[in-house]
Amino acid sequence: MTTSVVSIVYVNDAPAAARFYSDLLGMSPSFETPGYITFDLGPGADLGLWSGQFEDLSPDVPRTGEVCVATDSGPGEVDAIFRQWQSKGVTILRKPHDAGFGLTFLAADPDGNRIRVALRG
Repeated sequence: MTTSVVSIVYVNDAPAAARFYSDLLGMSPSFETPGYITFDLGPGADLGLWSGQFEDLSPDVPRTGEVCVATDSGPGEVDAIFRQWQSKGVTILRKPHDAGFGLTFLAADPDGNRIRVALRG
């Protein structure tokens, strides 16, 4: 049996969100329908953008989580990604800082979903 992990991000407009993530990640989607788009992040891992029906999701139960972009290249790469994303107008929620596990910063996609860039642990 082959399995993979798909991290689902709920968005208002899947094609618009896919354009945003395509630009940030420098890759094209691997699967597309009007309301669900995925990116192949490597063996066994996908990022899914879903603008489906949310009637089963109670507004009383918050959805929490982050998409994390991890780099092996050191703190200089985290700073470089920060400057690149800032120049693209990406919403920055917290500038680069040491969070105990290394340098990181926090951004948001157009739907307010959090995106963390950090050193791979």
